[in-house]
Amino acid sequence: MKKLIALTLTLLLSAALVFAAGSKEAAGPATYKIGVSKLLTHPALDSIAKGISDYLATTDLSYTIREENANGDISTCASIAALFKEEKVDVAVGIATPTAQAIYNALPTTYQVYSSVTDPVSAGLTDSEYVCGVSDMVPVGSHLELIEKITGAKTVGMVYTSSEANGITLMEAFKAACEEKGVSLVTVAVSNSAEVRVAAQSIIDRVDAMYVATDNTVVSAITALSDVCMSKKVPLFSADTTSSFDTEVLLAGGFDYYKSGLLTGELIEKVLKGTAPSEIGINYLDVKSLELYVNLDVAEKLGLTIPEDVIESAAYVIKDGKQN
Repeated sequence: MKKLIALTLTLLLSAALVFAAGSKEAAGPATYKIGVSKLLTHPALDSIAKGISDYLATTDLSYTIREENANGDISTCASIAALFKEEKVDVAVGIATPTAQAIYNALPTTYQVYSSVTDPVSAGLTDSEYVCGVSDMVPVGSHLELIEKITGAKTVGMVYTSSEANGITLMEAFKAACEEKGVSLVTVAVSNSAEVRVAAQSIIDRVDAMYVATDNTVVSAITALSDVCMSKKVPLFSADTTSSFDTEVLLAGGFDYYKSGLLTGELIEKVLKGTAPSEIGINYLDVKSLELYVNLDVAEKLGLTIPEDVIESAAYVIKDGKQN
C-alpha cells in the first residue's frame, strides 16, 4: 500500500512538473508595449512613424504599438503621455519636441526614445538615464548660403512657432546666421498652424525670400505658406524635403525622415534588449545625408535660373510637373 501511495505521489509530482514546464513554454517571450505619440499629421512626422513601424517589424521582438496623434495641441500631448503612464508602456516614443517633453515630464522612470527633436539639450531631455533619441538639427547656415546664391535675397522672412522649443531654437540659429552674413531677417511668430497664412501675409511685402525651418507647426501649413509666397512671387526655401512635393516650394534641403524613423526603431530595439538609454544618448542625423529638392517649374514662374551645379547635386528635381 505504501509503495502504491509513493508511486502515485511520484506520478502526480512528475505530471505537475511537466504541466509547469508546459505553461512556461506556452507563455513565450515577453510582449512589450510601445507607445508612440506624434505631434501632428504631416509628411515628415508620418514618415518617421512608418519608419519605426517598418523597422520593428524586422526584429524578433514581441510587441504591440499604440500610436496617438496630438493634432498639434500641447495639452493633448500631456494627455497622451498620461495615457501611456496608465497603460504602463515599456517604451514611450515622442515624435517632435512637445510630445517628447510631455512624455519626459509624465513618465520619469519609463524608457523613452524621442525622434525629430531639433535640440534635445535646450528642450531639457538630456538629464535622465531613461532617455535617448534622434536629433534632426539642420545646417541653417548652409541653407542661407543657398538662398543667397539662388535669389540674391538681402531680406529673408521666417514664420516660426513660439510655443515650440525647436521653433525658437531654429529661429535663433537662423537669426545668428543672417547676422553673420549681413542679411536682414523679418520674423513673425504663430501659436498654431491656422495662423500661418495670416502671419506670412503680414510680412510678405517686406522680404525677398521666405525660409521655413523644421518647425512642425509651420511645416504642417506649408501649402498655405507657399500660396502666399507665390501670390507675391517670393521664393520659398524649406528645411523639410518630405513635405515639399505637393507644394510650390522653390528649394528644400532636409533629411529623409523615413530613415530617421528606421534609426528611431533601431534605438527602441536596443533599449528593449537591454542597452541603457544613457549609453545611447543623442543620435544626430548625418549632415551628409541631407537631400536637396529643386522645383524648376516654380523657378520659371519666379523668373529665376537655378545653376547647373545645384541641379546636378539635387536628389529630387521637379520639371513639367514630374520628378526627374
